[in-house]
Amino acid sequence: MAKQEKDPVSGVETTGHEWDGIKELNNPVPRWWLYIFYVCCAWSLVYWVLYPAWPMGTWHTAGILGWTQRVEVEQKIADAKKAQSGFTDRIASSSLDDIRKAPDLLNFALAGGKAAFGVNCVPCHGAGGQGNPGFPNLADDKWLWGGTLADIYTTIKHGIRATDDAETRPGVAMPAWATDSAPAKLTAAQISDVADYVLSLSTKTADAAGATRGAPIFAENCAACHGDKAQGNQDMGAPALSDGIWLYGGDKKTLVETISKGRAGVMPSWTKRLDDPTIKQLAVYVHELGGGK
Repeated sequence: MAKQEKDPVSGVETTGHEWDGIKELNNPVPRWWLYIFYVCCAWSLVYWVLYPAWPMGTWHTAGILGWTQRVEVEQKIADAKKAQSGFTDRIASSSLDDIRKAPDLLNFALAGGKAAFGVNCVPCHGAGGQGNPGFPNLADDKWLWGGTLADIYTTIKHGIRATDDAETRPGVAMPAWATDSAPAKLTAAQISDVADYVLSLSTKTADAAGATRGAPIFAENCAACHGDKAQGNQDMGAPALSDGIWLYGGDKKTLVETISKGRAGVMPSWTKRLDDPTIKQLAVYVHELGGGK
């Protein structure tokens, strides 16, 4: 049993606990600390009654005030929308060109478009619109489906190959030329030669003999979409192959993979997710990112 004694220096009784010659004094808790503790306990009971406090599975105690942070946030959002309604109503009734011509609308659209882009587009296209493998760069003024305001608006609104929008741009998917389903199945050697030819178009290092053999194969099978000079075709979403800009990568291994297995990227339709003023603001913002057409 712990031995209690009075400390000769302070005159306070010890608790009987001792560690390496150090004895614990039995000092009482300061009254001010006790008062604060009692107030906190009382306040916790008041809070429990007034505000949401106890989670109970799929619900929680609501409190007699009925206050929730969700309701407060919803009210703030509603207030913000009301304050912005003058601009959004004008954007809804204005053409894209008219929005660009009105300085106040343009500034509002750029700010709103940037916010909408950050929430909806950044995961694929990057924070600055710089793109990612398989997702186009929106800041280089090279457009698969056209870079005018109207083109960008249509792409955002209806998407590319979107399955939930009848007005989507279907385009022509890149065939898998190594399969039997291709318009004309190519051998591995032919695919390698076509890859060398495509590399040579953008002044990339390529096997000269392979590029020579690949030229007629390209003309017969690829030019219908990409153009006889590989200049691309925006109506079909077929990229130019002579500008050194690559959606999936421009090394030979990636080109062989693209030619062999095909590509069929999908841009979702945003018409069911975003309202029209927001889509217009996005179009204006994206158009500004790449300089537009």
